[in-house]
Amino acid sequence: MALTQTSPPGNPDNKGALPSRGPLRGHAPDVEAGRNLYALEAIADDDLITQRALANRLGIALGLTNIYLKRLIRKGYVKCVHLQSNRLRYLLTPQGIAEKTRLTYEFMQYSLDLYSQVRFRLRTTLENCALENQRRVAVYGTGEAAELTYLSIAELGLELVAVFDGSSDGTFLGQPIRDIETHRQVTFDLLLVATLDDSEPIVEHLVGLGIKRDLLVTLR
Repeated sequence: MALTQTSPPGNPDNKGALPSRGPLRGHAPDVEAGRNLYALEAIADDDLITQRALANRLGIALGLTNIYLKRLIRKGYVKCVHLQSNRLRYLLTPQGIAEKTRLTYEFMQYSLDLYSQVRFRLRTTLENCALENQRRVAVYGTGEAAELTYLSIAELGLELVAVFDGSSDGTFLGQPIRDIETHRQVTFDLLLVATLDDSEPIVEHLVGLGIKRDLLVTLR
């Protein structure tokens, strides 16, 4: 993971290289680990949950949910009890409780490491912008990454001039959310693309809207 700017102001030869605090400890939890955790959490919250309700919670097909449940049962994490001919109860076993705890810690540790690195690199980039007197910062996005971005902006005394998203709906960080299509109505020195996911499609979309690539900073 790297915080990058396509062409950092005042540093055209550096190609966006930023100080690093080293790699994240461990690897990002994979999709299956995430689904296992969500399934174990859902069963812990409601042992009478149906497979359809669990499928909706996991965001996967009903058939795939059935496969996941069978795998969790086979691994000894979940026990299935027949209450009636058409009614099942799912219970976490001691192994299942231990696995849920392990996965929760793994996800929390990875998230803390990730957020720490993002905050460090955000601060480094924004400090450079402040030195270049580029103090007007806009943010694209309204999720957790945007909250991290806002903290760095506030700490360095920079000006948050706008919060953009795909539509104008509500407020975020005390700012009205503006449709990104209206970006020409706001003057900014930097637009932070606040997402921890793959940001390249967003960058291409923003460039297609007429925003200069060298004004965009991404968190990855």
